[in-house]
Amino acid sequence: QVHLVESGGGLVQPGGSLRLSCEASSSIININAMEWYRQAPGNGRELVATITRGGTTNYADSVKGRFTISRDIAKNTVYLQMNSLKREDTAAYYCHAVVVAVYLSDYWGQGTQVTVSS
Repeated sequence: QVHLVESGGGLVQPGGSLRLSCEASSSIININAMEWYRQAPGNGRELVATITRGGTTNYADSVKGRFTISRDIAKNTVYLQMNSLKREDTAAYYCHAVVVAVYLSDYWGQGTQVTVSS
C-alpha cells in the first residue's frame, strides 16, 4: 500500500509558475513509475508527466518545454515544476504511483487544484 499526498496547488496568473509536490508513504525507489495527471471540469483525466524508477521522464505534448517532473529519493517525493502557465492548465492535479511486483498495483493521491487566471 502506498499513500500519496499532493501539495503546492493554488491560484496563479498566466505566465506564472507553481511547483507541485507528491510525498509517498514508502520509498519511491521501489515504485516503478510515478506520474502526474490532471483533470479539468467536464474532461477526462489526462497524463501530464511520468518519471520511471530508472529516472526516465516523459511529458504530454501540451506541457513539453514548460513542465518538469523530478524526484528526491531521500524525501520520497516527486515534484512537478510548472512554468509559463496557461489558462488551459487549470485543473485538479493528481499524483499516481504504479508498482509492479507479482501483480500490478496503482495508487492515487487526493489531488491539488491549480487555477491559472488573471
